Amino acid sequence: MVKETIRVYARVKPLGRQQQAGIYSVDDNEKSLSSLEIIVPRDLADGFVNNKRESYKFKFQKIFDQEAKQDVVFDSIAKPVAECVLAGYNGTIFAYGQTGSGKTFTITGGAERYSDRGIIPRTLSYIFDQLQKDSSKVYTTHVSYLEIYNECGYDLLDPRHEASGLEDLPKVTIMEDPDQNIHLKNLSLQQATNEEEALNLLFLGDTNRMIAETPMNQASTRSHCIFTIHISSKEPGSATVQHSKLHLVDLAGSERVAKTGVGGHLLTEAKYINLSLHYLEQVIIALAEKKRSHIPYRNSMMTSVLRDSLGGNCLTTMIATLSIDKRNIDESIATCRFAQRVALIKNEAVLNEEIDPRLVRLKKEIQELKDELALVTGKQRTSELSQEELLRLDELLETFLEDNDPDSTLDVGADMRKIKYCFIHVKVFLLNLDGRVKQLNCEEHGGLIDKDNEISILCEEKNNIWMSLGCQEAFEVFKQDHADTMTSLIFDILNSNYSHFVPFTDHLKGEITQRHVQRAALGRIKLCSDMYWKICNNILSSSHISYKAMFNRVKGLKIEIEHLQLLIKKVKMKLQKDFEVWCILSYFRTPPSSSTSIPLTGDSQADADILAFIKARQNILQKKGKSCQK
Repeated sequence: MVKETIRVYARVKPLGRQQQAGIYSVDDNEKSLSSLEIIVPRDLADGFVNNKRESYKFKFQKIFDQEAKQDVVFDSIAKPVAECVLAGYNGTIFAYGQTGSGKTFTITGGAERYSDRGIIPRTLSYIFDQLQKDSSKVYTTHVSYLEIYNECGYDLLDPRHEASGLEDLPKVTIMEDPDQNIHLKNLSLQQATNEEEALNLLFLGDTNRMIAETPMNQASTRSHCIFTIHISSKEPGSATVQHSKLHLVDLAGSERVAKTGVGGHLLTEAKYINLSLHYLEQVIIALAEKKRSHIPYRNSMMTSVLRDSLGGNCLTTMIATLSIDKRNIDESIATCRFAQRVALIKNEAVLNEEIDPRLVRLKKEIQELKDELALVTGKQRTSELSQEELLRLDELLETFLEDNDPDSTLDVGADMRKIKYCFIHVKVFLLNLDGRVKQLNCEEHGGLIDKDNEISILCEEKNNIWMSLGCQEAFEVFKQDHADTMTSLIFDILNSNYSHFVPFTDHLKGEITQRHVQRAALGRIKLCSDMYWKICNNILSSSHISYKAMFNRVKGLKIEIEHLQLLIKKVKMKLQKDFEVWCILSYFRTPPSSSTSIPLTGDSQADADILAFIKARQNILQKKGKSCQK
């Protein structure tokens, strides 16, 4: 990106025979900007008051005095811009000044002598000369010629017919896209393959221009004209294309209507010219103010067309043409003031590169055809897939395996290397899935067996604690008394889940065996390449969906088993606590027995404990007998 202010130059027109020279001085300094000082004479007939400013000093990049030749002006002003355009940047050169100050002579040139050629023909010669010397790129050149007359655009290079008048030319309108880029409708682009064709197009456009004789100039241009050179360049085999354009602008003369002495349609022309130049000045003032958020480009057609050239993506140069004689001192000072404001504007020019979509599409089609040919002929590639290709294949595989749509397909093209890579990874995925299913199967079976063992151990522990005191009978009575509690319900839930889980795991084993048989049969199929890949793709699609469904079902059962484990753990703790409380309460609530047939120890405390236990045992046996009778 190139960021710089607009370069401003000044050119002083030689005086005519009947013109009186004004007083000015030029200070050329090679190390700094050149300065122009204009002295306002006191003896003008317009009448000045005594305190009016008598001298004005302005700074320019360079000042071309009356003796400056056309080739010097081109080398200093236009040649650097043309070099940037050939490098891929946009450029603009425009001339601004009053009527008769030499704008058209500077931009287009004179017709009397070959040395009087202006910036446009010299730029065309330079560009085509450089294009012939550069064989490293392929260049395409087009030109367009737009005239803005009374705020209406006309195509001066209309290829359909020869226009007898300006009204016969097609009208050009402005269109703006969502990105605020300007497009000119009905403005033709004429291809020019060499300098001669480009100069012929320039001559055709100049013959269609609107000119008129005014008191200020015998052949005054009454419109703004923009001659644009479009250049496209591309290196052979590269997908990058550079587009650049060079606007060469000849503005209509700015002048006071009172000085022109015109009327009728010439007066209307002057009003439109001054109005458009006024809008141009408004845009320049807005761009010079840093805090301005709105730039009034849309006020006129000229400012809309030159939007990029003023404060945009362009390298812009301005030539202020001056006619310094006594009668035109005020206009010359106004032109210099305008140039000073233009010099404050900064443009940001970027390299205009883009990827050629046609070339990208053709390269893709060629690669696809090569892949299909290699697949049909059986030719094996020795080169390895790049890292980007491998990452892309991993993304496609992951998306395919996670997609539950049975109609989804895995499209990796006709490259056998990619097909083999996908088969290998799908095989690894299926093997991992088999291992996880088997692991889940073992975990579920083992979990049920472990719970049965835990219950058995629980009973054995209770038996070891209370067996010597009749605990087994007490536990049976405790289960009968609490048949409607959470304990029996959890036992029933555990038995029911275990009964339906075993057939499901048997079915799952059968599915896995069937998939193994399909994969083995798939490896023995030897059909043509297209049918082979289609069959593989269908089988893989159904396989990964079936396995995903089985895996989700097993995963749900695993969650249910874990929930049962938690419930059994809680029941175990509650069972132990309830049974201990029940036994203690039974022991203390039973009165001592008075039977004398029981041998006692003689210790009052020990004998009381023995009698209490015997009484509790009798109660348990009585309850057990009653339950059996029922």
